[in-house]
Amino acid sequence: MRESLPNEDRQSGRVYLVGAGPGDPELLTVKAHRLLRCADVVLHDALVSREIVALASRRAQVIDVGKRCGAKGITQAEINGKMIRAARHGLEVVRLKSGDPGLFGRLAEETNALDAAGISFEVVPGITAGIAAAASFGSPLTDRRTSSRVVILTNHQAGAAGGDWSNLAHEEGTFIIYMPGRDLAALRDKLLRAGLPPDLPTLLVSRVSEPNQRAWASPLGALGAVPVLDAPSVLLVGRALGRADEQVRLPWLSAAGDEAALRPSRLG
Repeated sequence: MRESLPNEDRQSGRVYLVGAGPGDPELLTVKAHRLLRCADVVLHDALVSREIVALASRRAQVIDVGKRCGAKGITQAEINGKMIRAARHGLEVVRLKSGDPGLFGRLAEETNALDAAGISFEVVPGITAGIAAAASFGSPLTDRRTSSRVVILTNHQAGAAGGDWSNLAHEEGTFIIYMPGRDLAALRDKLLRAGLPPDLPTLLVSRVSEPNQRAWASPLGALGAVPVLDAPSVLLVGRALGRADEQVRLPWLSAAGDEAALRPSRLG
């Protein structure tokens, strides 16, 4: 879409870095919804659902700035430039990010660019997928009997940085692992090497909060037998997830990873 912006002599606008939540429009904050309805320009990630993007004002210029794995697309510098240029033309800009802007969303890079350009901005938090995934099964992330901490990680490019999790692993906690990847057996081995026990409950959830959400429950030792689900997905690991294990609507793997023990999901 070709951009058509007003003359540069207008007063400088403002950028709102807004969390779109995991996908369900009803999980948007009231503030996020209001800003979408008032924005002049909306720059959205590829993972933001179409239903949420559709909430933008009809007069807003809506631009997909998603960066897709394995495909040549827009660079971060180009995204920064679009935000800055639109704000300098006096426009109200919503930079719409999946989940929460502060979690694996390059928020620091974008706020640094806005600071350097002298552009006013505000960060509007959103519900992150890990929290929504646990909530969708009525499971807590902390429990005073089993889980006293929550550790949020990404498995993306973990071989380069953060490849050793032994300093983070603790049975009395819950791991939220974003971008778990397709090699769940390797991720299982990594968690076991870090010191987590093989009977620790895990919950892999795909397309969190969307109509096509899917989930598989498994003890950590059987994680390698769990089928790979559509991206985006998130993996939860911890004793506090025991309630999810007990729900008959969830598929389940035996501790040995016996695929014959799999039951179809009733999540729809």
